[in-house]
Amino acid sequence: MGGKVARVARTWLVVLGVALGVSVLPASPAAAHNSLTSSDPKDGARVATAPKRIELRFLATPAPASTQITVAGPDDTAASDGAPTFSGKRVSVPFTPGPAGVYTVTYRVGSTDGHAVSGKISFTLTTGAAAATPSASMSPSSAASTTPVDPPTTPAEPPTSPASQSPAASRSDDGGGTGLWWAVGAVVVLGALGGGLLLRRRSARR
Repeated sequence: MGGKVARVARTWLVVLGVALGVSVLPASPAAAHNSLTSSDPKDGARVATAPKRIELRFLATPAPASTQITVAGPDDTAASDGAPTFSGKRVSVPFTPGPAGVYTVTYRVGSTDGHAVSGKISFTLTTGAAAATPSASMSPSSAASTTPVDPPTTPAEPPTSPASQSPAASRSDDGGGTGLWWAVGAVVVLGALGGGLLLRRRSARR
């Protein structure tokens, strides 16, 4: 009786072991595959303020050599201009916002078993980036530099007025008058000397 119970117990142990092995073995390759667990912004989210970076979080650490992430805007143009940044199981890329609309993030990462896992998420940007206007980009200094400047003109010499000549004329007249008075004085002195000599001669004769 005791031996029969022991055989039944061993049989059940073998059955349980086989069942456990069958359930565990197929799960090992599946567990090696990587997968996306979350993202920022979330898949299907609507955001009013554009994020600076888009972050993807994975189940396993992605391999940088086999990781590719692209971001496309509503006009199907690239909305990311930088290389991915890795931090553990997280990968982030810089985001360059454009017009409002749906943005699609496509990823492809490697798994520990060598298989690549790919997928995509999308979010809606409700407020687009403002386009720069030419008037705002032009600085006041550059606008002022484009204004033509007239060359300085040399002022003409003012005409000589008659009043400016009067001092010279008066100076010449004054000089002439002074010379005339000297001549008259010299004649008077010479006349007086001559008269004096004549009177002395007459008195000497007498």
